[in-house]
Amino acid sequence: MHLSLPIIRSNRGVVPSTNMYVDMENIPEDIAAKLQELSERILMNAEDEDAIIERGRLHWSLGHRSEAINDYLAAQKLNPEGKAKELLKATYEILNFYHKDLFNP
Repeated sequence: MHLSLPIIRSNRGVVPSTNMYVDMENIPEDIAAKLQELSERILMNAEDEDAIIERGRLHWSLGHRSEAINDYLAAQKLNPEGKAKELLKATYEILNFYHKDLFNP
């Protein structure tokens, strides 16, 4: 099993995500390589908003919701009115979606 440590930017600098490790074994090689590349870019330049957002999008597409949200929050901290603001809004709308008929048929 290959584990990779995703990173996020916080007020303490670059730190591991809240889930600490993402299991890279079940991720296609090209996506795992892209995640690793983006993480390295962020390590080199913690102010790289585009890399943080792109990594967040990849995490979202893999179902790693908390890692995606962490990346979007980090990007929003860098640029409060940037792309991350809309991504967070859409993310929370999806997560907060409730349809009473789906729960009470």
